[in-house]
Amino acid sequence: MITSGPFLIAAVVGYILGALPFGYLVARAHGVDIFKAGSGNPGATNVKRVLGARAGNTVFALDALKGLVAAGWPAGYCAVYPLPNALAGSDPEAARLLGLTGVIGAILGHSFSVFTRFKGGKGVATAAGGLVFLIPISCLVGAGVWVVTFFATRYVSLGSILAAVAVPAASWLLRNPLPLNIVVTIIGLFVIIRHRENLRRLLNGTENKFARKPPAG
Repeated sequence: MITSGPFLIAAVVGYILGALPFGYLVARAHGVDIFKAGSGNPGATNVKRVLGARAGNTVFALDALKGLVAAGWPAGYCAVYPLPNALAGSDPEAARLLGLTGVIGAILGHSFSVFTRFKGGKGVATAAGGLVFLIPISCLVGAGVWVVTFFATRYVSLGSILAAVAVPAASWLLRNPLPLNIVVTIIGLFVIIRHRENLRRLLNGTENKFARKPPAG
């Protein structure tokens, strides 16, 4: 019989990690309320627009780290506390299932943070950090799609949307385990839904292109 305890722990730990509002905290350290600046989003892109590359890149790295830790710690857990035989004991697939649970929790925490009245970012960096641990090749494909799209169009949102399509597509093509492919597809759809306003602006031709801005003095 599969016990739900480890999965509940992974989800809760993932949520708490994801809810850490690094975008808000970094901006606050610069005297800015990021919810009232730029697009009002606490993600790395808006922080970069408002405060410059150093602050934005710091937020991206910290948000990605949240996902990476949420996905990665279950591997250590399974090594010390093997799961029931129904989940193949300490088999890597058991750790992967727990890791996926942690990533889902982290993305939800990042998007609906309990520390900021359930406001948050769109989950791109956090999802990337978690999935790069679980499916690195698929994430490399997604990163390539993002880079090409961004430098060709200067639209961060379009790069993120297309990457959210590319990562699940690559995962399916690489024939990863079915549960993993299903969850990764759901994560991709969630990221796209979080970008629905950007998608409307892209279709209307009113989306802002990213322009380089010097760091705040």
